Amino acid sequence: MAVTEPTWGEKILPANIGSNQGIIEHQHVGWLRPTSKDTPLAEMRKRFDEDGYVFVKNLIPKADVLNVRKHYFQQYEKTGILQPGTSPEQGIFNSAKDPLNHGGIGAGLLPPDDLEVQTMIQSHVQPDYLRFLEHPDLRQRVRDLMGWDKEILLQRTMLRHNCPGGLSTGIHYDKLFLRDGGSYFLTAWVPIGDISAEGGGLIYLSNSALLGRSIEDDFTRRAATLPEDQRISAFNVHMGEFGQLSQDAGSFLANEAHGRGRWLISDYEAGDVVFHDPYTIHGSSKNQDPFGRIRLSTDIRFYREGSDIDKRWMKYWIPGDGL
Repeated sequence: MAVTEPTWGEKILPANIGSNQGIIEHQHVGWLRPTSKDTPLAEMRKRFDEDGYVFVKNLIPKADVLNVRKHYFQQYEKTGILQPGTSPEQGIFNSAKDPLNHGGIGAGLLPPDDLEVQTMIQSHVQPDYLRFLEHPDLRQRVRDLMGWDKEILLQRTMLRHNCPGGLSTGIHYDKLFLRDGGSYFLTAWVPIGDISAEGGGLIYLSNSALLGRSIEDDFTRRAATLPEDQRISAFNVHMGEFGQLSQDAGSFLANEAHGRGRWLISDYEAGDVVFHDPYTIHGSSKNQDPFGRIRLSTDIRFYREGSDIDKRWMKYWIPGDGL
């Protein structure tokens, strides 16, 4: 008898999904709604408007994504963070290392080893990575989804790796960090390799864009008397550590979200892309990957050509750039 694959709503949720602080109660976890890349555009836009995201499966050829992963971790071989005897494409963390000393962007403090920091900087300007950012399947989908004739890619992208057992990215929405442009922007989150549901991928608070807008409106009112450079900063006196809303996803849901919604997770595959609204609240789960894989992804942001962009982001990422 043929076995029918469970639909996205029927899959069994893993236990012990957590953030930097605490475990999310099981009843408050759900699955992201996947969308086939062949879904009619009108339906994709409808889902984006309803959910604050659209999770497109297999948008980019898997081999193209895995090539980026291989090149990224080839650069890191000299740092010793990869498990001896494994390949760069696998990206297996060296179990003899302390993961708290080998975090990526947005996961606490940067590594104390200058070689790792310099490798992180250089990874953002490698030709293979820059070519990937121009991938026609990605760029055409941005234009189609948003109805734009032409898009502008912000130069400041964020290649992030999270090691098993290390810190993850805290709870936030993207507008916190891009306050200087008045126009709408779109984020594409691209997993660079497969990321298991326990492997530190993004978690999204369901139906949270309105809450994000409400929180930002409150921040705007409180910052009204600050100097301009502080008003638009994600690190002004009214903001949390690292510009984030919380390090505890469960507590944030119970308190700031008043218990409404669930944290949505997925088994991400190389080739998937999640497009999300600037106010959709999200973060990373703790990386508890059973195979010891380092979670790697990139955050890419687009504006419509000719719109009012956050010009601070038209430069490559470097540590301490204030963004």
